[in-house]
Amino acid sequence: MGPGESRLEEICILGGSGFIGARLAGLFSEQHIPFRIGDLRKSEAFPDRWIWCDVRKGETLAELVRGASVIINLAAAHRDDVRPISLYQETNVDGAREVCMAARVAGIQKIVFTSSVAVYGFHPTPVDENGPFAPFNEYGRTKLEAESVYRAWADEDPSRTLAIVRPTAVFGEGNRGNVYNLMRQIACGRFLMVGDGKNKKSIAYVGNVARFLVHVLTMGPGTHILNYVDGPDLETKTLVEFIRGCLGQNGSLMKVSKSAALAGGRLFDAAAHLTGRTFPISAIRIRKFCEGTQFLSSRVEQSGFVRPYSLREGLERTIRFEFPPASTSAVATVAAGRS
Repeated sequence: MGPGESRLEEICILGGSGFIGARLAGLFSEQHIPFRIGDLRKSEAFPDRWIWCDVRKGETLAELVRGASVIINLAAAHRDDVRPISLYQETNVDGAREVCMAARVAGIQKIVFTSSVAVYGFHPTPVDENGPFAPFNEYGRTKLEAESVYRAWADEDPSRTLAIVRPTAVFGEGNRGNVYNLMRQIACGRFLMVGDGKNKKSIAYVGNVARFLVHVLTMGPGTHILNYVDGPDLETKTLVEFIRGCLGQNGSLMKVSKSAALAGGRLFDAAAHLTGRTFPISAIRIRKFCEGTQFLSSRVEQSGFVRPYSLREGLERTIRFEFPPASTSAVATVAAGRS
């Protein structure tokens, strides 16, 4: 699309080629809501709606958002192993400044920013939107700093609308995050239960998260900050047994102590540092698995949002998609052959 052409789209999805963004774009398409996608990676689902964009580069944002009425920013450096580490600051914080500047120039008065529960860090009890805040890594730290950038933008004009959504760990069809990795380890028969599994986890299904992002577009002026969780929270051992049941598995589990697992994770961290490779096991991932990570999301219910899927329905849908019976048997056979 050339610079002289008019645009009919109204909603701009930054990071719209990604996991949540693709689901959100699909909902807009189904509901005939005009949208455009800005991303470094071409949208596989909506290539005709995609424009190359880098949130760190204001000139690419200016062209993308011109004529839009809403920006939804899903773009982020979010993996545990992003290198160089400066990319967290450049993408999440500097990118937020560029997005706000582009919104000012384009006269856009509504922004939806997906932050993260990583801003809270680890806490022994469930945490609501008021904190406390104690991010344990660069991802959480830079997400929290980015929030302050967006809040400053909203404070400039009382007619502006800012929704900051802090999702917990999101899973679903096509995702390759922590919940998928847990499912895959169980499916291939190589899962080890670390610790007693009594810690509870807050997680969220992508089908619900995408619907909620549509819902927050109805919110009026002001700053709205909302955790997003699909409850009720499950103990890790209950989550594991539910996944095993969906996969048709039974019998006892192999177990390892938390201290032993952490020691192994540190060895993998050392190997990653020496070789430059990334490994599926790390000390921080083991710590995440063993920690209780619970978050309160009463503001979601207060907003009038009704989740289309229960947590267990989301898990079942994901398992059926990723591990149909035939493929599950094949994965287990391959895993056994490598033993």
